[in-house]
Amino acid sequence: MKTIERPEWLRPHWALMLLLVVASLLSGQPARAEVVQLNYIVAVVNDEVITRQELTKRYLETEKALARQNTPLPPRNVIEKQLLERMITELALQQHARNTGVRVDPAQVERAIQRIAEQNKMDVPTLQATLEKQGQSMDSMRATIRNELLIARARERDVDNRVTVSDAEIEGYLQTKAQQGAETEYNFSHILITTPENASPEQIQARRARADDVHAQLEKGADFAQLSASSSDAPNAMQGGAFGWRASGKMPALFADALKPLQPGQISPVLKSSNGFHILRLNDKRGLDAALSVTQTHARHILIKTNELTSESDARSRLLQIKERLENGAKFEELARQYSDDGSASKGGDLGWINPGDTVPEFERAMDELKPGEISQPVRSPFGLHLIQVLERRDQDVTQERQKLQARQAIRERKAEEAFQDWVRQIRDSAYVELRPLD
Repeated sequence: MKTIERPEWLRPHWALMLLLVVASLLSGQPARAEVVQLNYIVAVVNDEVITRQELTKRYLETEKALARQNTPLPPRNVIEKQLLERMITELALQQHARNTGVRVDPAQVERAIQRIAEQNKMDVPTLQATLEKQGQSMDSMRATIRNELLIARARERDVDNRVTVSDAEIEGYLQTKAQQGAETEYNFSHILITTPENASPEQIQARRARADDVHAQLEKGADFAQLSASSSDAPNAMQGGAFGWRASGKMPALFADALKPLQPGQISPVLKSSNGFHILRLNDKRGLDAALSVTQTHARHILIKTNELTSESDARSRLLQIKERLENGAKFEELARQYSDDGSASKGGDLGWINPGDTVPEFERAMDELKPGEISQPVRSPFGLHLIQVLERRDQDVTQERQKLQARQAIRERKAEEAFQDWVRQIRDSAYVELRPLD
């Protein structure tokens, strides 16, 4: 049950289409129209085809995304060849997922659409209307999400769930880190006021004055994220300038030196670098040798997995029946042994003591809302549907446990990424692919 935390549902390697759709929504730009006189096959992948119109649609979406990022556009024929290869690989992976029994419940697709709407501060009808204004369709978005979920679930089954990390690997990792010295990690946000290349003294002075004005506003209590959106030239300005967690050894020395004396919530002085002026806010900091106390939860659960034989509605109905039996006096551990599809079934569903971040976000959010002794309603996660019961909570020093967990996650992520690339290559190489002329 315990797993490393990962991005919601969609893997970044294969979420390009969806990300481009969302970016189009945020841009407020109408979709560019292009008349295609003829449609023809440009590639055959096993028993399916990719058409010229599909490739053109992908090219136009990519062109818009690169333009928004101010990235110089390579020649169209170069981009189209790269995009076609990516589309071939994606289609081969989708075929592999379907042919090996992976299924996506329509309810999962609808939940993903709901999350996209919420992230863009919309409801679903508004999202649909916005898509239509951009020349997109909700059916197209559904198809994109469904295909991404197919690949994500196949990867989870074929790659992620097969990666193992031994205790010896963890010990070796920690010994290496100890020899190198413990790094401090900083969670910080950043505002950048750029200076042009070969800027004149007057231009540099004007940019410095702008940075000083922003810094003065922050000192008076102005909202950092708001000022980032209105004043920062950094790529993440619209995300409040958030950098998240960065190790001191993986950031410019200018930043590390400025963050070191700060306490969470404090603002750095205006910093000067070769590309402009910077203002940093320290949100939090931690070190591998820092003591850490967290609230642990002792919980147990009953899991019903969804698949081609068990729909989500069937799983939910079964769990509601089990919950009714529990409320009428049945023993949780006995029903877990009888009905749960999780490896914890033999232990009566007992998951032991759980640290924050040990479980997937959907499970953790539902668990955190429960009082000791309380049983949840059916909770959906990437693993299926759960009934969760919290037994007790405690505050615990988990410094050593956290060190081992971080080591396990780092090793697991590295091994999973290597295995994933091998998996993709093997599926692509085993597919029958016939390329046709693009023109």
